[in-house]
Amino acid sequence: MDGGRGVILGTAGHIDHGKTTLVRALTGVDTDRLPEEKRRGITIELGFAPLALDGVGTIGVVDVPGHEAFVRTMVAGATGIDLALVVIAADEGVMPQTREHLAILELLGVRRGVIALTKADLVDDDWLALVEEDARGATLRALPDAPIVATSVQSGRGIAELRAALADLARAIPARGKDDLFRLPIDRVFTIKGTGTVVTGTVWSGALDRDEVVRVLPGERTARVRGIQGHGAQLGAAITGGRTAIALAGLDVADVPRGSSLVTDTDWHATTSARADVTIVPDVDVEIRPRTWFRFHVGTAEVGVRVVSRDVAHGAPFAARLAFDEPVVLRAGDRFVMRTSAPLNTIAGGVIADPYAPKRARPWPASLSTDERFRRIVDEGGSEGVAVQSLPVRLGETPSSCGALRAAADSWLVQIGERLMLRSSLEELETSLVSLTRAHHADFPLEPGIPVQTLRARVRWPPEFVGRALQSLGDAGTLANHGGVVAVAGWVASPSSSQSALMVSILNRLESAGAEPPSEGELSGEFGADTPAIIRFLERRGDVVQVEPDRYYTTGQLKRLLDKLRSSMAGGTEFSPSQIRDALGLSRKFLIPFLEYCDRAGYTNRTVTGRVWRTS
Repeated sequence: MDGGRGVILGTAGHIDHGKTTLVRALTGVDTDRLPEEKRRGITIELGFAPLALDGVGTIGVVDVPGHEAFVRTMVAGATGIDLALVVIAADEGVMPQTREHLAILELLGVRRGVIALTKADLVDDDWLALVEEDARGATLRALPDAPIVATSVQSGRGIAELRAALADLARAIPARGKDDLFRLPIDRVFTIKGTGTVVTGTVWSGALDRDEVVRVLPGERTARVRGIQGHGAQLGAAITGGRTAIALAGLDVADVPRGSSLVTDTDWHATTSARADVTIVPDVDVEIRPRTWFRFHVGTAEVGVRVVSRDVAHGAPFAARLAFDEPVVLRAGDRFVMRTSAPLNTIAGGVIADPYAPKRARPWPASLSTDERFRRIVDEGGSEGVAVQSLPVRLGETPSSCGALRAAADSWLVQIGERLMLRSSLEELETSLVSLTRAHHADFPLEPGIPVQTLRARVRWPPEFVGRALQSLGDAGTLANHGGVVAVAGWVASPSSSQSALMVSILNRLESAGAEPPSEGELSGEFGADTPAIIRFLERRGDVVQVEPDRYYTTGQLKRLLDKLRSSMAGGTEFSPSQIRDALGLSRKFLIPFLEYCDRAGYTNRTVTGRVWRTS
């Protein structure tokens, strides 16, 4: 077979109807490997065998238990299969477990299969015809077009015809690409001496190479792939649809509980809340309430679940939120089965619509298209946006398909870095930024604008989103960003008439104070609460210079002090602080901050014992 077209065949049917015996006749492998299975003559655990088909190659066979006590194991084996081999004993006909298995196949979306009537040598033709009619009626919903083949492993009757029917169906299964995230639900874990921990399962999607690092979920454990086997042969890679055994380095058997999943990409994580479209099994009398717990089966995992919905319906899918009692690994499009605990009955199943639904998620309508789910996911992302890398899991699509979806959504979607948001949300953010900037101008008319950091804190959006919005507003000529300060384009800070008068008074006060001006706090005590804003405005205009954190000099007064200092220190002479104090006539309270300002501004160089005027 083409290496990208792994096909899995799963059995289904009532206990003692001959599933394992038929598999042995087809493959030559006895899938009952446990001593308990040999002793009791029933299948308890999943069995596996390779089946060679003419014109197809080798496909994998999963043999499931037929006993009602092991339906959990049956679901684990049936999930992810491509073809069903429904086994009905000709001497007994359709039985209760046959019908439950068929309901499970229907819920899991398995639509291809063959019905094998086993033990045909034990009945006459008339009885066989009645059983065939009964089988056709029972399988009409799950496998409406399935061929029916009468078989007998004792005489060999129908075995060749059954192989041919399976080969025809296997050839019709489309090839599966490797362009997808790798996932393998684990159905067996064991240790092999010299190899270590080995896990087995069917690869649901993607591919895995030897020496890759894998993650085991739930639990977030990591391991390196030491080796890969398929049907007993060493492989270079595990591919979609293949029954695979993977040897893991760095993990013990206890680190990989049954029901775990093996993944590689970082965007997989276990969830406790999901949206789903749920379908109740026909003719099942069940009441689904928000506080009622059911058993939830997906892949090889089984967890408890509560179904929360306002639209519970029989006969059609209804939308619901699923709340799990422990984390489970899900992907959009995954099919699941729900069962009651007592009595043990399959009552419903469905399809995951969003594996990462918020715990108090708003309901979605049932049966939404991928495009509709995509838009709703981005809409719910709001100001946080949605990670691009999360889409293959949340939408159940390959990375390349998700890329095509993003490209087609250009009219309503914006990508900023590695996150997505609605274009309308970006426009709302832009509107908020303009409003906040205008409000800042109104409240602080003497300031040049509002700092970007303040805007980010006010809107509480990720920095990259605010940056993109400001860039768009700048390109449109609406806002201007000058060194991290944002203003409405064309904004010029201008004082009112009363503020202008106050400026004159403050400048006069600073000028009259000479070389020892009052502090900002002292000025505020004299001239009122607007003083700090007016001083900042005067500083930006160049009328005053900040010499120390709380003290400003007028430009003229500072120039006079600097000229005096330069003439006193002419010739490169080193002056001590006391000599400079005598030359300038400043007290120590004003002298030391002034000298430190001169050092910072590059007028003087500080030495061990004093200072030297910088000639350059």
